[in-house]
Formats: sequence, C-alpha cells, structure tokens
Amino acid sequence: MYKKLAKYYDLIYSFKDYKGEIKKIKKLIGKYKNSEGNELLDVGCGTGKHLEYLKDKFFCTGCDLNIEMLDIAKRNVKGVSFTQADMITMNLKREFDIILCLFSGIGHVKTYDNLEKTILNFSNHLKKGGVVIIEPWLTKSVYDAGRPGMTTYDAEDIKIARLNTTKIDNDISILEMYYLIAERDKDIEYFIEKHELGLFEIDKFLELMNKVGLKAEYLKDGLMGGRGLYIGIKN
Repeated sequence: MYKKLAKYYDLIYSFKDYKGEIKKIKKLIGKYKNSEGNELLDVGCGTGKHLEYLKDKFFCTGCDLNIEMLDIAKRNVKGVSFTQADMITMNLKREFDIILCLFSGIGHVKTYDNLEKTILNFSNHLKKGGVVIIEPWLTKSVYDAGRPGMTTYDAEDIKIARLNTTKIDNDISILEMYYLIAERDKDIEYFIEKHELGLFEIDKFLELMNKVGLKAEYLKDGLMGGRGLYIGIKN
C-alpha cells in the first residue's frame, strides 16, 4: 500500500497532531518504562512523523515494510536509523527499551495468528523492564461497517480527495480507498487502494500480550477516538 501514494501520505494526514500524540506517549514511557536505557524502535514508522518528536529524547530506530515510505522518512528525519522490516517476521538482532507501533499499524497483520507472532516478536526485541505501546485498529463492536468516509487536502498547487467505503468480512475490516489528485500543471491522477485490517478484541489482545511475557493493560483514552492504547512491560 501507499507505493505510488507515498509522496502524498503526509498531505492526506496533515490533520494528524503528531506532536501532541508524542507528548502523551512520552508521559506514558516515563510512567511505565522500568529499564535504564533510552533506545526506541518505532515499528511501522511510515514517513517518520512521530520520530521527528522523539529523536530529541531517545536513540531512535524506525522500521517499515514500505520502502517508498522509508525513503521519505530518511530524507525528512535526520539523526534516526531506518530499516525495512516486516513486523511479523523482523529480526533486528538487538533489544530496545521502548517499542512503539502507532496509528493502527498493528491492524495490517490481519489475523490473530499473525498478531501473536508479531507481539512475540515485539517481546523478543524488548529489554527486561522495557515497554511496548501499541495503538490498535478498531474492535468489531466499534467499527461502523457501511459508513462512507471522505478526507480532503486543499492547497493552492495541489488538491486531494479521498473517498472510502467500509465493509467487514469475519474479523477483517475492508476499506476501499478512491483517490483523486490534481496538481498544478499536471493531469489529474486517480488511484484505488484496498486496505484490510484485523478487528482484534481487547480481551484476546491482552491475553496474547501476557502469553509472551508482557504485563499488559489497555488504556481506553488513546490517541485517536475509539482505538485506545495497549501497554506491555517485559517481565
């Protein structure tokens, strides 16, 4: 996803308050982290917007499966190490004091089997006393299947309109995204993307975190409405 659209990603999500979100994340790290180090891994880091506000306090590494997004992150965020990796199978051969997986990136693993592998992977990359903070996608009870969505970006030299449909198939939410992009002195471009994200229930998510050695809790008050946050401390 976001291969041809990677260069427009930050415009599409220009409404997102990355600085405010990281202010809250830093407070949670201060509250929950018990390890002594300061090394942070941002899994599914995208274009690195969260890392812009983390690199002043932590030794940061960002990883993402999408090489186009990483190329943008490398250009825009200096002083951070970036690597391409799949969160389900990654092996970075080191441990961190903090692991973040934000903006519902965890939903892209789709299934509970992959979720368990991913959370185990997070635990294996975490130092004893370290903390993992995961911002999930929605649960099935919150996901509003059938509701249409629209996001727009309006600047003098570029206009973006994204409309989406919302469907559900068992434990997977399906969002079909339709993009129209008009730039100065260019023909209008049209893209279609299909996003599939797992709808993971809170009790099962916490069960899997505890199973792999993370003392887990769910915070209802998260970064974006209806999503919450999972906190896990390595035993």
